[in-house]
Amino acid sequence: MDFKDYYSVLGVSKTASEKEIKQAFRKLARKYHPDVNPGDKGAEARFKEINEANEVLSDPEKRRKYDELGANWRQYESAAGAGGPFGGGAGQWQWNTGGGGFRTMTEEEMSEMFGGGESPFSDFFNTFFGGGGDRRGERRGRGRARQQKGRDIEHELELDLESAAQGSVQRLQLRHDGEARSVEVRIPPGVADGSRVRVPGEGGRGAGGAGSGDLYLRVRLRPHPAFQVNGRDLTTRVSVPVSTAVLGGEVGVVTLGGKTVRVKVPETSQPGMKLRLRGLGLPALSPKDAPGDLYVVIDVALPRSLTDATRKAYEELARLESTRT
Repeated sequence: MDFKDYYSVLGVSKTASEKEIKQAFRKLARKYHPDVNPGDKGAEARFKEINEANEVLSDPEKRRKYDELGANWRQYESAAGAGGPFGGGAGQWQWNTGGGGFRTMTEEEMSEMFGGGESPFSDFFNTFFGGGGDRRGERRGRGRARQQKGRDIEHELELDLESAAQGSVQRLQLRHDGEARSVEVRIPPGVADGSRVRVPGEGGRGAGGAGSGDLYLRVRLRPHPAFQVNGRDLTTRVSVPVSTAVLGGEVGVVTLGGKTVRVKVPETSQPGMKLRLRGLGLPALSPKDAPGDLYVVIDVALPRSLTDATRKAYEELARLESTRT
């Protein structure tokens, strides 16, 4: 069992004030929260360490006793079996609920998030702050009960681009553990290819009356005849006459929503040139996101036939180009 340097975990000095500890905890908790880092085991482990450190340092009594350990912590370890190194039993400890809108997670909440059975805190914490075997046995019992909660399930959902952009209500037929059921799901506007939509309580059913897990929908976008998708950005192609490509002008571009916008084409535009229309891609999924852009690729339309007038015009152009070279 290794000594835990909780000050180092939070990146604060041993003389840090309660305010400094709270600020450091909030900053790190937001950075390593599992919802921000789905599937990242390293971030999950770091998040546990941060909560454990804050659990001790944010409680004045626990912090005082932790500071008393210092380099002599090994001397206290042998006393753990006698009801704790500081006297009294584990029952005297009350989990801190924090304050200011961002609190330390309780032991039960940590187990709920990271799985039950054993304490989510380290052996060091359990030895000096978690108490004796009775509480660990109680936690294991609670953990087994929590493990009966239904499992989360994942389902792939295929959408057309318009439904992804505008949002839609989808009715899904799901089969899980031999049970078939119909689920109505509201898809928010702006989901991109690969987006994960959470539907609370629609996962696997829990045993013994426990709650259900969640349903996660992995969005896959169908190919679109007019638009290519890259994240939240869209790309479309527009055909312009040779004269517009050479002299410049305007061309109409149809957006995903069906609206036609006029776009300026610079003179001497080359085939394959891209024009960027800001904010006309997929809409933002949340206020912190930005909408995507629409990129317009220029295709130069060559004439398929010539009138006498256009032939003479091209012949004159050819004559000018030959004299210039």
